[in-house]
Amino acid sequence: MKTDLVDVNETRKNLRVEIPSDVVDAEIERLARDLSKKARIPGFRPGKAPARVVRTRFKDQILHDVAHDLIPRAVERALREHGVEAVDTPDVRDVSVDEGQALIFTASFDTVPPFDPGDWSTLSLRRGSARVEDTAVADALERLRTRAARLEPVEDRGIASGDLATLDLDRREASGRTETHADVRVELGSAVNPPGFDEHLLGLETGATKTFAIHFPAEYPSAELAGTDVTYTARVKAIARRVKPDLDDAFAKDLGEFESLDALRARVRDDLAHEARHTVERELRADLMKQLAARLPFEAPASLVDREIDRRIEEFARRLVDQGIDPRQAGIDWQAFRESQRDVAAEAVASALVLDEGARRERVEVTEAELEREIGRYAERTERTPAVVRAALEKEGGLSRVAAGLRREKTIDLVLSRATIAGD
Repeated sequence: MKTDLVDVNETRKNLRVEIPSDVVDAEIERLARDLSKKARIPGFRPGKAPARVVRTRFKDQILHDVAHDLIPRAVERALREHGVEAVDTPDVRDVSVDEGQALIFTASFDTVPPFDPGDWSTLSLRRGSARVEDTAVADALERLRTRAARLEPVEDRGIASGDLATLDLDRREASGRTETHADVRVELGSAVNPPGFDEHLLGLETGATKTFAIHFPAEYPSAELAGTDVTYTARVKAIARRVKPDLDDAFAKDLGEFESLDALRARVRDDLAHEARHTVERELRADLMKQLAARLPFEAPASLVDREIDRRIEEFARRLVDQGIDPRQAGIDWQAFRESQRDVAAEAVASALVLDEGARRERVEVTEAELEREIGRYAERTERTPAVVRAALEKEGGLSRVAAGLRREKTIDLVLSRATIAGD
């Protein structure tokens, strides 16, 4: 077998392979014999047709099967001979196969050449502050009060900011299209209200009717409304105001498990501190990944970037489904979304490759006990047994992915232990 490896760039390779004609003819003969045992050909009893007749009648099928059988083995052997590893299934093209001729094809693939990920101690990171200010605690308590507020009817005045108004609403666009909605609840001051809408309602009392026009600016988030004029007729059916509970021990007890306002305040502070610590670590990790990605001395292989984009799109689609949204009916330009993910996907792949190379050089390994613990954690989250989860992973070939993820996490811990980290 003759092979020729050509560098397209640092990661992309073309492998031209020529399989000798005698190997090809032997495979043709074998397939023809197998086919003759079950082929039904007019004029011959089943299984009695000569091999040459079978080769002629089923030539295209036989040549297809020859290529299908010989090419994967030839690619695997050629990669071993050249000492390279494909990161994805090679793209086979320009296949030429015929009886009495060598089988010739080209396999294109991406590979990751060895490189130096650099000295971890030269990484410089900053850990942000996880300190919780008193104002943050006060804001969180105020949000709890707002959520616990009760609605109280208003009968002695008109609509004021912060009120909840119940309206019958007619809507007419400049094109003449109209819509009518009954019992629409509008909170005065809400960010979702059309621009200038609230001002026209202020002061209106129950039973009042008002017609007014709203102009939606050109930069309005909804493209359908941007730059248009809409006329509304609002009939006020009811007005209510939110009455917040006092911030006291009784309020804390009403929330369930707190004996006093001080106990509630302490829990809120603890929760905010926990969230702040997670945010700080997430931001530290994001900075680390960005710096690691910059250490890859070549562009991330295109096949790996495409695979990462596919993963991100699948994850996004799953989140839509979890929210009860059909991804096919969500009105998303998936091609544009795909391109919007390319840069972040390339950075994610680059940082992963740097971590993998670092793990190889540092001899970071994942033990069976660590793998079992990770499977156990996943089983607990999905309410399944570890044995069921492991069986599913083995069936899908997912154990290696879990191990690779754990290996990277261990490498991140190693990198952070050596990097210079300033801050709190």
